[in-house]
Amino acid sequence: MEVIIRFAKYLFVGAYPHGPIGGLLLTLVLCSIAGLLSFAVGLIGGLMRTAKNRLIRGIATVYVEVVRGIPFIMVLFWFYFLMPRVLGRPLTEVPTSIYALTFFFGAYATEVVRAGILSVPFGQHEAAASTGLTPVQATLYVILPQALRNMLPSLANLYVSLVKDTSLVYFIGVVELTGAATQVMRRESWAAFQLFACILVVYWIICSLLNLLSDRLERRLLA
Repeated sequence: MEVIIRFAKYLFVGAYPHGPIGGLLLTLVLCSIAGLLSFAVGLIGGLMRTAKNRLIRGIATVYVEVVRGIPFIMVLFWFYFLMPRVLGRPLTEVPTSIYALTFFFGAYATEVVRAGILSVPFGQHEAAASTGLTPVQATLYVILPQALRNMLPSLANLYVSLVKDTSLVYFIGVVELTGAATQVMRRESWAAFQLFACILVVYWIICSLLNLLSDRLERRLLA
């Protein structure tokens, strides 16, 4: 019990054994920032994937197909080991994790947005055009609001996957939830089962809350 209490201190307060932010708080920060950025990437990518211009559509297609064919841990290592050489300067672990999560899940968000846009009946496009709206206005005011409702279940699944994949960033030294548990376990190896049972429950709670929020939003939008 003592080690669980000690771990809970770092789980909710900060990095282990010291630091301004870490554990659960850092996991939530990573999920929030990467989730917003990946949706922004997905929105742009989804519009590109449904564009009439073949070049624009092709660029987005290559991005999606490449990323969907590789595991997240590979993308994480690319950003951590290769990006500093490309940029000519080092990158710290937390920003690197956010970039990698955004790049990886942005590809999946692109497909979610594309599917949402294609799910809107073509008659809605014609109706918007008949009212005098430009293609951009029709997309912003008519198509995307309807597509968003259709995206919600898929977006919820995407963000649940994002939450779970943040556990992999501890491989590059980020002391988020799994990283904090790993560091405590190295000093209290006898409590490995209790520690990882604890973070299992925490991840399950976060993912369940996301699913619950998605269900409520979906019911409200469809009411």
